[in-house]
Amino acid sequence: MDLVPALEEPLKKALGPATAKVMAEHLDLHTVGDLLHHYPRRYAERGELTRLADLPLDEHVTVVAQVASARILKFSGGTGQRLEVTITDGSGQLQLVFFGRGIHKPHKDLLPGTRAMFAGKASVFNRKMQLAHPAYELLRADALDAGEADEAIGSWAGALIPIYPATAKLESWKIAKAVDMVLPSAQEALEPLPDSLREGRGLVPLPEALLKVHRPHTKADIADARARLKWDEAFVLQVALARRRFADAQLPAVARVPRPDGLLTAFDAKLPFTLTDGQQKVSEEIFDGLATEHPMHRLLQGEVGSGKTMVALRAMLAVVDAGGQAAMLAPTEVLAQQHHRSITEMMGELAEGGMLGGSEHSTKVVLLTGSMGVAARRQALLDLVTGDAGIVIGTHALIEDKVQFHDLGLVVVDEQHRFGVEQRDALRGKGKQPPHLLVMTATPIPRTVAMTVFGDLETSVLDQLPAGRSPIATHVVPAADKPHFLARAWERVREEVENGHQAYVVCPRIGDEEEQGKKGKGGKGAKKESAEDTAEKRPPLAVLDVAEELAHGALRGLKVEVLHGRMQPDDKDAVMRRFAAGETDVLVATTVIEVGVNVPNATAMVIMDADRFGVSQLHQLRGRVGRGSAAGLCLLVSEMPEASPARARLGAVAATLDGFELSRIDLEQRREGDVLGQAQSGVRSSLRMLAVIEDEEIIAEARQEATAVVAADPDLEHLPGLRTALDALLDEEREQYLDKG
Repeated sequence: MDLVPALEEPLKKALGPATAKVMAEHLDLHTVGDLLHHYPRRYAERGELTRLADLPLDEHVTVVAQVASARILKFSGGTGQRLEVTITDGSGQLQLVFFGRGIHKPHKDLLPGTRAMFAGKASVFNRKMQLAHPAYELLRADALDAGEADEAIGSWAGALIPIYPATAKLESWKIAKAVDMVLPSAQEALEPLPDSLREGRGLVPLPEALLKVHRPHTKADIADARARLKWDEAFVLQVALARRRFADAQLPAVARVPRPDGLLTAFDAKLPFTLTDGQQKVSEEIFDGLATEHPMHRLLQGEVGSGKTMVALRAMLAVVDAGGQAAMLAPTEVLAQQHHRSITEMMGELAEGGMLGGSEHSTKVVLLTGSMGVAARRQALLDLVTGDAGIVIGTHALIEDKVQFHDLGLVVVDEQHRFGVEQRDALRGKGKQPPHLLVMTATPIPRTVAMTVFGDLETSVLDQLPAGRSPIATHVVPAADKPHFLARAWERVREEVENGHQAYVVCPRIGDEEEQGKKGKGGKGAKKESAEDTAEKRPPLAVLDVAEELAHGALRGLKVEVLHGRMQPDDKDAVMRRFAAGETDVLVATTVIEVGVNVPNATAMVIMDADRFGVSQLHQLRGRVGRGSAAGLCLLVSEMPEASPARARLGAVAATLDGFELSRIDLEQRREGDVLGQAQSGVRSSLRMLAVIEDEEIIAEARQEATAVVAADPDLEHLPGLRTALDALLDEEREQYLDKG
């Protein structure tokens, strides 16, 4: 095992402190192994160049091209001068600009006919793409004949020039030089794959794969390396998840089998409708899980409005029938209150345990949130510890030390991605034995992502909508290109209200964050789409401003109210109650309404600056309308230009109501690192090579292989290389992320 340290050597030793510092700060690379796993994004071929025609805007790009012309121009007014260089690659041209004192060296170097690699940020100036002050590396020997020039390129990077994911501080070719320095260590990389698996699938050994991915001589080299490295990533991650499942299967849990004529039977009997086939099927899967003697860990995915709450409620009733208690965790107070309201309404007298008028098969359903009054809170805590309350619904206030259960049998977590790992663990510790766990999400996740992100949970999918749900029509409103479309949007809102319905207007920002003004535009989501257009130069539209404008302008005379996350809980609840009761015509809100708000009479939604929301978030928001019998309408307002990626995303949302389809689009556009990153609470994605959508088969096969390997050797005693790879993957934080059960 004394070979490992070669890859664990700090980059500071291998490359010197200056380069190591930039790599650590900007690329999160700290050891020789980290750098060896920083793979090229693509490869430029000698003589075949990156197509300038396809350059992405506002990204750090590296291009290989030939100088067509170079000229020095004076600024009008005569102060100072600039150097303009035009480069070409046959597919298009690109302008390079150098200013001030910085023009002398490039003027000398970049003569027409010279070939070089250029790196910089592509921006648009006077409607033309340009790179301002790019870094460059000449690809040309002093000799003028092509053979020698080619040799210079060849010696510099072989036949295929690797282009690395780079940053402004560290260009691709500097990374390439650093990789050259550490590449000999690749020989000492330990094999994580069992030999039988590697040989059975014809995969090259790891040292060879690292060599070929960084310095390929042919395209076949790249293909070999990628096939191997993808398997590593898929397999190591799946082994981690398989070990988690294996460990969970060893834990004891109380089997919860509902009694035949209890609460659940009484509840089903009074339902005014029949369950959909999907609800029946998923309920069976859950009941089977609850009946086992190790904790069920199940992910319930369901489209917005597919009736997940109904399925979860029946599971909770089954546990109460079996003598246990069930807790439902909601991400916000608004949602907890709403779940409490809708569940007590659905249960009627069955929720009145211990009260006059309660049914013989009844239990108490209590609410527990942070903002409750002392007396109500004391009573709720008492009902939990005595077991009088079979069902509790709350926010993470449920997790506090003071909260004690009589016999916690099932935890239902609503909207998985809003809960931290520690919070789930704390709640899990409340049972005498680990409780069963049901995680619900309305964000559809493609099967392979579920296998990757939630691989320790079994998955159930609810994909049909209950009868009586209405279709939602979605349209993009290009506010900048066609301002009259926006005016028409407000007319449509008026028409809906005149027909007795209500509407939401969603904005990305609240508008009272003066003190946060410096933090940039619209928090997390806003930055991704940067400078696609001047639209993003202004701050995102804010609830408070938009509400005021509408109340005095386009929607004058209608009752307009605002709702956002920084209001007092009581005020929020009052606003929601008025809206639910139909006293408010238009609710101008932030994404607080994204999850679970249920007002069947609301039929229209206008999303302002829609390009600042993610695809799945837009889909979630849209699910708030069309919940009744009248058709829903969702208008996505954006100032982004028609050709921008942001508009393409909005077009995709408008084109389909299928959340699973959208989640694929979302992933393909954002790359999966992001998806995993979200689930991993900010831990850098461990996936560098694996594309969750394209590599569906590898992931499914790796899951099978991993399950078999762990069953045969749970502690991986015979696979030291795999243990090392797991340790690297599962540093503390990621270990916890996997512990999401």
